[in-house]
Amino acid sequence: MNQQKIVVLGTGGTLAGTAADPQDHLGYRAGQLPVAQVLASIPALRGQSLAAEDIAQVDSKDMGFEVWQRLAQRCAHWLARDEVAGIVVGHGTDTLEETAFFLHSVLAPAKPVVLTCAMRPATALAPDGPQNLVDAIAVAAAPGARGVVAVCAGTIHGAEDVAKQHTWRLDAFSSGDAGPLGYVEQRALRMVRPWPAGGARPGLLERAVGCARWPRVEIVMSHAGAGGALVEALLAQGVDGLVVAATGNGTVHAGLEAALLQAMERGVPVVRASRCGQGRVQSTPHDRLPHAGALSPVKARIALLLDLLAAGAGYASLSTTPGPAAPAP
Repeated sequence: MNQQKIVVLGTGGTLAGTAADPQDHLGYRAGQLPVAQVLASIPALRGQSLAAEDIAQVDSKDMGFEVWQRLAQRCAHWLARDEVAGIVVGHGTDTLEETAFFLHSVLAPAKPVVLTCAMRPATALAPDGPQNLVDAIAVAAAPGARGVVAVCAGTIHGAEDVAKQHTWRLDAFSSGDAGPLGYVEQRALRMVRPWPAGGARPGLLERAVGCARWPRVEIVMSHAGAGGALVEALLAQGVDGLVVAATGNGTVHAGLEAALLQAMERGVPVVRASRCGQGRVQSTPHDRLPHAGALSPVKARIALLLDLLAAGAGYASLSTTPGPAAPAP
């Protein structure tokens, strides 16, 4: 049985971006080149068994559910083929952590799905995308590799932990206090943590790929002087769920918390996630709203919308970590 083929799925991003000036790292247009063309320009990949397919050509700031559905569907298709050892996904950096967490949540693959990216366009004097692709393909082909991971600047991050932490550096991603899974050194892997374990719920992939309407889950932020007006406006629009990007250990301004508690009374699920870059929310005796543990606000939003999607019209099953029962307001 041949399991040497790596499938590279393109979604656009800076990896496939172009600029008129090779020294321009900011004024480029993302998602301009087919992924096959990007791969063909990398001498180190010549002779390797690769298949290329474009899923989309988008700037990842514009990533949406339709692309996620198509990407998850094609990942599932290729993962099921015996001759495919793993998948690499070319992606923009801005929402890479969200797509990685989404795929982790719906696929739980026994083979590797490796997202990679670039901070400089393909036309730059010294583009970083080619090396990131070489590294990602090495990870996807490594014996024993599995799960959804991200590879950038020689570092392997787990989908649950990875987050973009810098606006322009080549090593823009971090795994926070969890730390990276490992490193790619001359195409060899040095792992420091185990590969991520999958935990997708049965049937969730089919629901995600087949749904015509996704639950609307919005993020609001707690900050000095925060109030409940935005929550009230979202409730009036029929929002399905709310995530609050909370301060510190999931703390929420009293004015905003009152509106969020009212939302819960009206049947709209609310989840707290910390806006801090490291650490996890710990339960306290004073909690009135459930929390999302170590998930960032953007990942907590994905977890909640998938919970709502899995629960159907009832929206009853939440996988977030509850605090103590909320007292009557």
